[in-house]
Amino acid sequence: MAEENLPLGGSILGFGRSTPRQPNTFRPWQYVLIAFVVVIGAIYAAPNFFQPDPALQIRSAVQDVQLAQADLDRASATLQENGIGVIGMDLVEGSGLIRVASDDDQLKAQTLLANVFAVGEYIVALNRASTTPEWLEDLGGKPMSLGLDLSGGVHFLLQVDMDKYLDTVVRNTAESMQDTLREQRVRSVRNREWVNGRDIEIAFNDEQTRESARTALSDFEDWQIREVDFEQNPGLLYRLTNERVQALEDRAISQNLTSLRNRVNELGVSEPQVQRLGRSRIVVDLPGIQDSARAKDILSKFANLEFRLAAEPNTPRFQRESYAYEGRSQDILRRIIVTGNNVQDAQQAFDPETSQPIVLIELDGDGGNRMHDATKDNIGRQMAILFIEQKPIVRQVMRDGELVEEFETTEEKRLISVATIRGALGFRFEISGISLQEAQDLALLLRAGALAAPMYIVEERTVGASLGDENIESGWQSVSIGFVIVLIFMLFYYRFFGLFANVALGVNLMLMVAIMSVLGATLTLPGIAGIVLTVGMAVDANVLIFSRIREELQDRPPQQAIQAGFDRALLTITDANVTTFFVAIILLSIGSGPVRGFAVTLAVGIVTSMFTAIMITRSQVNLVYGGRALKELKI
Repeated sequence: MAEENLPLGGSILGFGRSTPRQPNTFRPWQYVLIAFVVVIGAIYAAPNFFQPDPALQIRSAVQDVQLAQADLDRASATLQENGIGVIGMDLVEGSGLIRVASDDDQLKAQTLLANVFAVGEYIVALNRASTTPEWLEDLGGKPMSLGLDLSGGVHFLLQVDMDKYLDTVVRNTAESMQDTLREQRVRSVRNREWVNGRDIEIAFNDEQTRESARTALSDFEDWQIREVDFEQNPGLLYRLTNERVQALEDRAISQNLTSLRNRVNELGVSEPQVQRLGRSRIVVDLPGIQDSARAKDILSKFANLEFRLAAEPNTPRFQRESYAYEGRSQDILRRIIVTGNNVQDAQQAFDPETSQPIVLIELDGDGGNRMHDATKDNIGRQMAILFIEQKPIVRQVMRDGELVEEFETTEEKRLISVATIRGALGFRFEISGISLQEAQDLALLLRAGALAAPMYIVEERTVGASLGDENIESGWQSVSIGFVIVLIFMLFYYRFFGLFANVALGVNLMLMVAIMSVLGATLTLPGIAGIVLTVGMAVDANVLIFSRIREELQDRPPQQAIQAGFDRALLTITDANVTTFFVAIILLSIGSGPVRGFAVTLAVGIVTSMFTAIMITRSQVNLVYGGRALKELKI
């Protein structure tokens, strides 16, 4: 066969042809491969047609304690007695799931069950129970998760107070340095404040003592160290370096993220999102939560405990602090024995003798050893427990002639206990002298882990469940309208070829949904906008191909025109989609929230639109026109 009689471009899949065959035909295995992709896409897109039921999830708040079937039956009976229809119950790995008929019933049921189960022992959370058939779940099929704007819930943007955190780091470091020098018997100038802003200034009586101190403080070499004189006394100046500040900020954000995730889990929120934004902000999305006031209080509260020894009469003034306690002034040491950071577990309970609320504390290994060492040598001395709470406040101030809001935190410290040490304490003890609500919150916050740095809420947005339903309805309505308009246009303008494009467009939407479901992507309102955009982009590739075929028909017979149209439009389609794909990846990497939702849908849509426009459309054309003797082609 002469070279000019061979089909143009070889194969659209890029496979070379060992033997000549009819133009515009695929080998059987190629059709099988395309059909396999379509079937797999249909299977993994199918779970999205099974809408989940409103449900309540009940689990124990105590580790290693599982919910029993009797507890689940008791909860179901309570709901039915109050006129709430239960359409199903499941008990899986000690966690119960009760399905109800409507969202209104779900909210009523949560209030009822909160009274059935003891506070602090069980967590009753709003949830969505899957209705996906078991055989689909066995294959790994699952529906897409809905974002906050579609499912309803609360969005918080929190600002981490890095200035207060760094000041605390400096002060704690200064106390550690004092302890180190005391252990090494290196004397500094007495009755002098060490901390000056973010600098630690230590004065000595002579040069030799300064050199001994620098050797003793060798563990603090990650600070910028300078030898200076303070009021004619030789001294050492320790200052935070920029690299050290950045490392501390990263550590604070990381610890705050961990604590926030633990707190959100205590709230019983299904599929929450807690992520970092920039250097000092954290975004928290709580889909489906209804008690936004409770969530706001728990997320923004910075509560901690400090265990300190009471000061003695001869304690230097700069080493002690005074607090009011039971109508008198109580002096305690600045030096901290352990803090809430050393708490491994905390549970709210009641004193069996007085029936007053208490918090049962269990320390970790380091905290238990430090508590034991501090108390075994101070039997008969008093120890104080300092409760620290930092609350965000908003002040309105004039700045450049405009009234603006300024956020800051106010710190409240109060002694909740001053008791005599009767014996060496270990890893477990109890705290009393606080109200029931304080005991519950304190136990929750200590279990979740202390925040490294205080935070305050700078943005709060609540989306109701009904508004989320309206967003879903309007979003899919826009997709449907756009889809139908494109279908009509393609049929009218390109006739039978338009039908091929419409089939490819339907497969494209199916594959998009399937891939996003497999990846576990969250569908948001901007994500639906990305789907609408993808509908236009997917048909655009077909328009390029069909227009090229029309041009080629002027100089070539129909079969060669079809082949040339697909092959020569491929480069243009690839260039257009690859550049857009790069933009989507950039948006995905640097964006957050709605931007990421749009970027995910756009990136997935570009991949599926290229596959369907080239492969699905081409396979249909080949099946209908491939290998036939065509005298004319209507397109």
